[in-house]
Amino acid sequence: MATTFTRRQLLAGLGSAVLFPRLAISANGLKPMRGAFPIMATPYTESKDVDFEDLASEVQFMVRSGVQGMVWPQSASEYTKLTKDERMKGMEVLAKAAKGAKPALILGVQGGTTEEMLEYARHAEKLGPDAVIAIPPTEGKSLDDFRAYYRALCRIAKRPVFIQTSAGPKGIEPTTDFIIELAREFPNAGYVKEELKPLVPRMQEMAKHRPDIKALFSGTGDWPSEMRLGFDGMMPGSPYSDIYGKLWELHEAGEMAKVDELFSRLQAMIDLEPKIPGMRLYMMKRRGVFKTIISRRTEFKPTPKVIEDIESNYARLKPDLRA
Repeated sequence: MATTFTRRQLLAGLGSAVLFPRLAISANGLKPMRGAFPIMATPYTESKDVDFEDLASEVQFMVRSGVQGMVWPQSASEYTKLTKDERMKGMEVLAKAAKGAKPALILGVQGGTTEEMLEYARHAEKLGPDAVIAIPPTEGKSLDDFRAYYRALCRIAKRPVFIQTSAGPKGIEPTTDFIIELAREFPNAGYVKEELKPLVPRMQEMAKHRPDIKALFSGTGDWPSEMRLGFDGMMPGSPYSDIYGKLWELHEAGEMAKVDELFSRLQAMIDLEPKIPGMRLYMMKRRGVFKTIISRRTEFKPTPKVIEDIESNYARLKPDLRA
């Protein structure tokens, strides 16, 4: 049977020339799962309690940045350092702060086991985000465990379900065949945050199976190249959300030379992050979003030389900041 698309869907699939067709998913009033969807950072007070006030304020930072979505809590949010109560309350805070906001809200519901994940997923369902995302079960022993975990999530979720391919148990990875199989079984599956290598070939393989595969995002990579290949978005860190928002707008306008130039300036900041643990939270404070640079995962004690390096590269981005 031939598939029929609406005029809006067809127009959403057009733009710059790409290798693979893409559609903005907007059925049933869902926000499109395309664009820049930063992973929100988790702010802390000086006593290392979660600062829920700053977490709510981060939503407005995302709105001002012009991003298409926002995600919390994932690995970059230090979710493994949060208690169950903190995760539950954080989801409530974000759902309230994001109500009526333009960016889509995606809540992370991963757990070590299916039972733990379902506790978070049921809570998220009550809050009505635009989508949910789950890292594989860290206590899973086989791909069959992954299958039971994601099937259980897809059965209770009333919205899109993203699979993040990384950060699960060592030695077990969700194969592209597994993801495609799940996408064919459940209409709310087929949304992917790809972080496994070889990243682009895996995404290209899954893209062959659209429309079952509905959205292909990367977590890290050469975003301009991925845009040209017709992938759907990226889930980067939060400090440069406005730059990512602008990159997507330039891409949608077909201004790929400007995308390349802006991304090259952003890359200088990205390249510093592995060398300077704690830099992301420093930048969130530097930009006036958070009150502290406190982390539960690492301690940031920058030398004057480190600050000089950060500020020198940051200055190159200032003409394009808007948040």
